Parts: sequence; structure tokens; C-alpha cells
Amino acid sequence: MSTSAFLDGDLLSSAAQRKTARTARISSWDQTGLNEDAWVVLPGKTAVLADIEGPGKITHLWFVQTCRRILGPGLIPYSKSGVAMMEIHNALGLNYEESDPDYYRKVIIKMYWDDSETPNVVAPIGDFFCLGHSMAANFQSLPFTVSVKPSEEKKFGGAAAFNCYLPMPFNKRARIEIENQGEDAYFQYFYIDYELRPAAFDPNEILYFHAHWRRENPTNGWAPDNMQTNSLETQVPNLDGKGNYTILETTGSGTYIGCNHSVLHFQGTWWGEGDDMIFIDDDEWPPSMHGTGGEDYFTQGWGMQKNAYPFCGTIIHEEDVPGYQVSYRWHLPDPVRFNSKIKVTLEHGHANHLRDDWSTTAYWYQTLPGPRLEIPSVALRLPNRPQVQPPSLADPQTRRNLSELQKEKIEQRDERMKAFVDDRNQWLERRSLASVERSKLNIEHAKKIRKAFLDSLK
Repeated sequence: MSTSAFLDGDLLSSAAQRKTARTARISSWDQTGLNEDAWVVLPGKTAVLADIEGPGKITHLWFVQTCRRILGPGLIPYSKSGVAMMEIHNALGLNYEESDPDYYRKVIIKMYWDDSETPNVVAPIGDFFCLGHSMAANFQSLPFTVSVKPSEEKKFGGAAAFNCYLPMPFNKRARIEIENQGEDAYFQYFYIDYELRPAAFDPNEILYFHAHWRRENPTNGWAPDNMQTNSLETQVPNLDGKGNYTILETTGSGTYIGCNHSVLHFQGTWWGEGDDMIFIDDDEWPPSMHGTGGEDYFTQGWGMQKNAYPFCGTIIHEEDVPGYQVSYRWHLPDPVRFNSKIKVTLEHGHANHLRDDWSTTAYWYQTLPGPRLEIPSVALRLPNRPQVQPPSLADPQTRRNLSELQKEKIEQRDERMKAFVDDRNQWLERRSLASVERSKLNIEHAKKIRKAFLDSLK
């Protein structure tokens, strides 16, 4: 009796099964042998991180990134620093810069499989890796992890390291891109680990990885803000689910494996009283899967708790950052199968009475061609976050009261700022051109590995 099926289906014992395959990696490493490992993607530009000829399977993604805004001239020119960002506290006077607090929503990741002309994965880079609201937070689950330094925890735009372990098979081609739709240069360190196979996956069996980000800001709630969640007045029947928030809607055959869910609740009571309703294939009413509440879908109860389990949990809890909640649910041991179509929905409050800021990233596998996935413009993706405007010194009356020395110091700072920014822009342009060349070299390197693998089988 063969043990292949048993070994191939078990995470821990699959390494003990002999397979004809070749493991490889594409990364951002500095191919000149120096230490400028980060790729630079200038505003409005797209970087091709990987373009791999199949058949094969991506097995792991590791991403670390930053996007820095220069607030004032530093004492160390970037062209002489050798680093992608100055990790020095601004209070020390050596530099004056910050992370763009919104960049996790401004930069998007796209993935294409085989002959797909439109992306099969499209999401803001943060939300794809379960970093909601552009707010950094540690968490661990089976398919995704985020690692954040204590000083960056719960910060908008905080520095973080991402991992994704979901398998992404392809027969002909895999292409992964990063598009910078922000105003500042974006830096990307990355590993893309994959394995090559000698023969194509069975077209009747292969399902392709998909992910898509959606947002409603606000959700289309029918109740006024002062109608309390769980009050008598919210007891309205919902017997069709038509007003629910849609997490995923697609046609084809496949498997829904879960989502992350970010909510900013404005009312100050409770956001999660809505039921999950999943309509499969020819469902009308009731759907194949009908739940009992938001926290119940995320497999918690009596509200959400501050924990992160392999398949469900909380990334940001509303008690830590009032109003903000980020949750996740992975249907890996309990996949949701569909043969022709699926619609995954969740009520925003009972019978959809709440008007909150909701966004989700859905993850699923399906046959190709997949749906045409689109993403809102940057302005519609930016997170809701508190903002404080400092007083301005632009008032002409204020300027007239300055001493000659004070005016001289301001002019000196402006001149130094221009020189510092000019130096950094030249450095960024050089790094950007080097990143484009590395992308080409990575593509050629992947072709050489594939040829060597196939030649070894002859």
C-alpha cells in the first residue's frame, strides 16, 4: 500500500516524502556583493519582484519595507550613509524624518498566474499581510505572521516584517509586482521562495491562489448614530442578506480559505452583532452557511478577545486602540468549497444598522480565468486616523517680528534642506535603476535554475 497520499497531505511529514522538485529563491539581495539589499520603487513606478516560468509553486513570502518622509535636513547625507532609513530618534538632531503613516495602504501588491492578463491578487501591501488600518501590530497564525518592534507597535505606518506561507501553484508562469501609488520612495526587502516541478499540475485539479481587498467607508447602515447596538429598535428581520457587507463574490470552482477584517466603529458600543452568511452555488434563502454574529464567525464569543490562534483571532483589539479592531479567520482545516460561484457576506450590525468603516482581504483558490479584480483609488484606501495640525509660521505678521538672526537661521535651514533632499533624490534614482536591473537579473537567474533542474532529469 502506497504512503504517498498520507505523506503528501501532512505538514510535518511531507518533508520525509521523496519528490522530484527543485527549491529556489528570488530575493532583493545586492548582486554587486555590497549591502544595498533594499529595492527602491519611486512614486508612480511598478517593480517586478518575480517572473518565474513554471510549473512550480511559491511556498513562502518574506517582506520588510519602509517609506520615509523627510521633514528636515539630516547631518548624514543618504549617499554616504549606506542604509535605507535613519533609525535614529529625531530628538537627537541628527535627522528629521518619519514613516508615512498611510503607506501600507498606498502601495499595492499584485500577482498573476499563467495567462492571466489582470491580477489574481490585488491588495494594499499591509492588508494583504493582515496589517489593517496601516497600523503595525504583532500577530501569529498558521498562514501569516507579522513581527513588530515594541517601539513600533500600534503605530500607523510602523515598521514590520511580514511572512506568508500559503502555497501558490502555477503551471506556466508566476509574476509578482509592487506598485507605489504614494508620494514618496518605497523600499522593499523580500524573499520569494518557490519550488519547480518537472510536470504540470493536472488542469482538472489545480486551483490558483487569489486575494482581493474591499472597503466600505462607511457601511450602508440604516440607523442613526444614537441608536444603540442591541437596543429594541434594532430588532429588524434580515431574511435575504442583500444589504450585507460582501467579503468575496466570484464565479468558478474553488475553495474559500478565509479573510482578515478591519473595522473602525464610530458609535462606541459594539460593532460585531452582524451574522455571517455564505451563499454557495445556487443558494437562494437561506444560504448554505448562516452564522450568529461577527465574533462568532471569527470563532470567539462574548465579543472579541485579545488572542491570536493558528486559524482565528485578534490582531488589534478595540480595548487597546479604542474603536479599531482587526480580526482574522482561516478556513484551512474546514475549507469552504464551491463548484460554480460563492458570495461571502457579513452583516454590519444586526440587520445592517451600523455605519462603520469596514475593509477586508479575502483569500481563496479557484479555477482560471478568475474574476477581474479592481481596487479603489488611493484617496479611497487611506485609513481613518486622528490627525493634529501644528500652528503655522507662514503668517506674514509673524515673519515681520523675527530678528535678522532668526531669519538667517530659517534661510540656512531651507538651503540645507534643499541640498539634503537633492542628494537623497540622486541616491534614490541610482537605487531605483539598480533595482530595475536586479529584477532583470533575477528573471534570468530563475531561468538558469529551471534549465539546470530540467537538465538534471534527463
